[in-house]
Parts: sequence; structure tokens; C-alpha cells
Amino acid sequence: MTYDRLVCANCAAPVNEGRCPVCRANRERLQQENFLGGLNPTALIALLAVLIAAVALLAAHQTA
Repeated sequence: MTYDRLVCANCAAPVNEGRCPVCRANRERLQQENFLGGLNPTALIALLAVLIAAVALLAAHQTA
């Protein structure tokens, strides 16, 4: 899960802004738990496309 859309229940601000100690603690926790959590959806889609292309090239190379 990305934290860029989460809203803090303590201060009602976006968690990624880190306005209060609760926001900052949750932002740090999410960054430590999931290394892909900090990536935006566009970067994740690009990473997935690169992986699919690599698998397709590997499969084409093995059949030839």
C-alpha cells in the first residue's frame, strides 16, 4: 500500500506530509515494512512492464 493517499486520524492531514508525530511514525513504519510502498503506481506499472518484457525475451531466446 502506498502512503501518499492515507489521511491521518490524528491531524486529518495527508500522512506523507508528516505534520504530526503520528503521521511521521506511520510514514516511517510504512517505508520500513514495504520497500515498494514508497513507489508511485506509475513506477510500479513500469517495473511490471520491464519484468514482462524480460520474461518474453527469455522465452523467445529459449525457443530459438
